[in-house]
Amino acid sequence: MSKKAKAPRRKENEAIAKARYIKGGERKLNLLAQLIRGKTAQQALIALEFSQRRVAREVRKVLEAAIANAENNHNLDVDRLFVKEATVGKTLVMGRFHTRGRGRSAPIEKPFSNITIIVQERAAGEEPKKQKAKGSKDAAKKSGKKAAAAKAEDNKAA
Repeated sequence: MSKKAKAPRRKENEAIAKARYIKGGERKLNLLAQLIRGKTAQQALIALEFSQRRVAREVRKVLEAAIANAENNHNLDVDRLFVKEATVGKTLVMGRFHTRGRGRSAPIEKPFSNITIIVQERAAGEEPKKQKAKGSKDAAKKSGKKAAAAKAEDNKAA
């Protein structure tokens, strides 16, 4: 008569790690999350290690925790892990006041953020998806012209 167990929210080949109340705004933290999304775990760790941002240390700790969770709790291969998701959320904002001239005051906001990192193990023969370069419109036009020229040559040969 007991309740049925809830279905797990994560897949078998995923692991998760969270950090709450990281000192810093969500916009600054999201820049680092964008930096590591889709990269392999090793590439993401290297990128965070050499990042000049202060919160990179906190993000690196969370990523290392996610990798450790994958290895110890889910028995996943560390060499095949990649960052599937890196989400950032806003949490509390401490309010402070700064004294100004003529007896006035100005508010100061000190924001905190949360971060969640999900790592996933790639299948044995699976290749990472290629990301398009930002300025690839010209390259796409050139490759389109090359493809059209190749088709025209094939038609001439036939």
